[in-house]
Amino acid sequence: MMNYKSMLLGLMAAVAVFQSQSSQACTGITLTAKDSTRILARTIEWGGSDLNSCYVVVPRGYTTQSYVPGGQDGMKFTAKYGYVGLSVEQKEFVAEGLNEKGLSAGLFYFPNYGQYEAYKAEWKSSSIADLQLVAWVLGNCQTVDEVKESLKQVHVVAIDPRASTVHWRFADVSGRQVVLEIVDGQLHFYENELGVLTNSPGFEWQLTNLNNYVNLYAGSAQPQEFGKLTLRSFGAGSGFLGMPGDVTPPSRFVRAAFYQTTAPQQENAHQTVLQGFQILNNFDIPVGIEFQGGKIPANIPSATQWTSATDMRHRMIYFRTMYNASIRSIDLNKIDFQRVKYRAVPLDTVKEQPVTEVSIR
Repeated sequence: MMNYKSMLLGLMAAVAVFQSQSSQACTGITLTAKDSTRILARTIEWGGSDLNSCYVVVPRGYTTQSYVPGGQDGMKFTAKYGYVGLSVEQKEFVAEGLNEKGLSAGLFYFPNYGQYEAYKAEWKSSSIADLQLVAWVLGNCQTVDEVKESLKQVHVVAIDPRASTVHWRFADVSGRQVVLEIVDGQLHFYENELGVLTNSPGFEWQLTNLNNYVNLYAGSAQPQEFGKLTLRSFGAGSGFLGMPGDVTPPSRFVRAAFYQTTAPQQENAHQTVLQGFQILNNFDIPVGIEFQGGKIPANIPSATQWTSATDMRHRMIYFRTMYNASIRSIDLNKIDFQRVKYRAVPLDTVKEQPVTEVSIR
């Protein structure tokens, strides 16, 4: 049996893998259907290895304990509400999820800008690891206001102080959405009326940076007289000439904002979910571009390991993966969170894209 020290070293290695600065990224958008249903969709990237992601089903009354530096003896917490989450590396590290009350929560990588409180052993009973905050929030809150109030009672800490930080997106069925960033140990909540989130720099900077692209617009540019020449666009969409196309967080934020706000509004939640996946196709990151000299550390098909969409009103969470582009869904309405057993199930049991042959007769 693995001893405790070995387990802790393995955990810290998993944290380091997930929070490695060079290759972890996320892109989040928000879409609203004509029937006012809001859909939150996002990607999660890591090109260094398979994140071994699972979906976890957590019943009411399930108790767990947070990791803190030195061990798993941080805050104990019991889920008041059942939830479904998508985890990375460890089943406890829920990166995106939805609870039975319609609260959505997710974490996004936030290197070089966040800074949590320094861990103090005397606070361990009220300290929770940053990568477990989503699980705690989903199990104990049902509105954004409750999230903000509850976070006053805990200390968010890093399991490994050398690892980078994350920031978070919380949304409820009212349509309200906030971003939480912890800087210099202080909680900063930002109302996210735009509904877009990526990574560093901070959220307010990303909103300000959008002003650099005030010249962009949907459609095509009109012909322009240029001396004796007439300049014409080569094709549709020239109103977006100058849109940044690289995969850095500021560029992805800009593209996500413009793709989201120019997308035609769909009739209902189902159509909007599908639209969200289509838009996020544009943010899939080929694994090779993240590493110089072709030195790719892992044999995986994509740096975008999974994409999800959440329908808070109808209590549905959807996902697809780098191994299987088919969209799968979990209906929380069909789960009895009082009786269901805790489970963590790999997103993919077969790690290869299925191909269906078309039979011609």
